[in-house]
Amino acid sequence: MSRDLTHRATGDGWDGIFEDGEAITWQGRPDAAVRFGPGAAFGMLFGLAFAGFAAVWMSLAATAGGYFWTFGLIHFSVGIALAFGSVLGPPWVRRHTWYTLTDRRAFIATDLPFRGRKLTAYEISPDTVISLEEEGDDLATVNFAHRWVQTKNGSRRRDVGFERIREGRVVLGLMRKMQGDTA
Repeated sequence: MSRDLTHRATGDGWDGIFEDGEAITWQGRPDAAVRFGPGAAFGMLFGLAFAGFAAVWMSLAATAGGYFWTFGLIHFSVGIALAFGSVLGPPWVRRHTWYTLTDRRAFIATDLPFRGRKLTAYEISPDTVISLEEEGDDLATVNFAHRWVQTKNGSRRRDVGFERIREGRVVLGLMRKMQGDTA
């Protein structure tokens, strides 16, 4: 179960957010390196094709004279944004993300320009399904919740967790210990 926390942090930053007796057991940040995988490759190719089509259309429209070709600039810009956003977007979000694990909950904090600050808490109970996805370069993702994302054909389940952290096995162990302590 997740809960958005809109409290204004005071003091050490956690006053008004923690429950009585709740203590931090781990804090970290995701690796923000650019990673070029299949999803990024597809997004980049689609964006470049979209921008390329717009560029060809603009050049043909420019031969007719006038400024009609400028209507293609929005499509060209969208194509470039899709191409480079699919590669550079996720690392940018990770660069503005912080993780905290307490003896009761997991917190994901983001501070994104134009979106503002957001702090979401996830209860870790004995029933919480926790998984570890190990990646190369000593990085791992520890998933402990999920959310549903709207797609054009309905919705899709997306895992939520501490993404691309160096201490994945340590965090998994702390969460398993929390589950045993609360049972």
